[in-house]
Amino acid sequence: MKSVLIIGLVCLLIYLSYRTYRFATLENGLDIKIANGATILDVRTENEYKTGHIDGSINISLGTIRERYIELDTSKTYITCCSHGLRSVKVETILKEKGFRHVFNGGAWTDLEKIVLKQKAKK
Repeated sequence: MKSVLIIGLVCLLIYLSYRTYRFATLENGLDIKIANGATILDVRTENEYKTGHIDGSINISLGTIRERYIELDTSKTYITCCSHGLRSVKVETILKEKGFRHVFNGGAWTDLEKIVLKQKAKK
């Protein structure tokens, strides 16, 4: 019982740390990047993408990114997103390892969509 409690507390601490990180850094400049033509890269599975996505986004799943990254242009700016923000961090790292210099984590697609819709409303 004691170990379950410890594991639960560690998981809670990790989750709170992640949420703090997202709050502090997620929206930092994403609206400007979107306004400047950044491409939204949705890294969820095709079935997840079909249930809802940001208009104009590209869908390349985390499971296929290591083969399909060659479809992307290294000189363009990409904002990755997924269902909660964890896979998008992984894809951001993978793309940077492959030579992409302008890749940013957008977190959960629903949160990023709010930024995109705000940006469209300004126009």
